[in-house]
Amino acid sequence: MTRPEKRTGPSGQTPRAVGPVLITRKITFSASHRYENRSWSPEKNREVFGPCYNPYGHGHNYELEVSLSGPVDPETGMVLNLRTVDAVLREEIFARFDHRYINKEVEGFEDTVPTLENLSLRIWDLIEPRFRGLDCRLHRVRLYESTDLYCDYCGDDHDAG
Repeated sequence: MTRPEKRTGPSGQTPRAVGPVLITRKITFSASHRYENRSWSPEKNREVFGPCYNPYGHGHNYELEVSLSGPVDPETGMVLNLRTVDAVLREEIFARFDHRYINKEVEGFEDTVPTLENLSLRIWDLIEPRFRGLDCRLHRVRLYESTDLYCDYCGDDHDAG
């Protein structure tokens, strides 16, 4: 990532340092899943996961917020063109997860319990490489399973914020 640069204010004011700016894009997708640890007995799965262990699974209308951090480009006025962000989310997330049974149809969840936490980690791993080499970095993935439950993941190198 580049260092903050000096820019002139809107009316030709004295240049000031401009630090990174955070932009966030939100998408929604619908998917179903079932919580099951195959190394456990059915009794233990029911005890730990309760109704999420339903043999027919259950679904959610997920909301995903993806935040990117970087300097504002002086020519475009943007951290990153949102068309680029939209393409990444459409190709890596929407096409892969929307209207899917995660346990069976999404690579990486054959033997991984598709919890909100594990989904957030997987989403990060899918999209973070697509932003490398651009003048920004993936700052946070926030995944909502419902209006009162979400998970934040900010990568291995910094805390959620």
